[in-house]
Amino acid sequence: MWFKPVMFGFMLLGLAWILVFYISQGRFPIADLGSWNILIGFGIAFVGFLMTTRWR
Repeated sequence: MWFKPVMFGFMLLGLAWILVFYISQGRFPIADLGSWNILIGFGIAFVGFLMTTRWR
């Protein structure tokens, strides 16, 4: 019951992380990381996509 909301939550959180980084022109979410924010966003979304393989 909890699996699907968590899976979609990870995918949306990763997307939101990347969008906030681009919209804020690098000031948010963590300015000190710079372009690593893109990798973090894709990593979070990738966890959600990996969870889709276990979804039934």
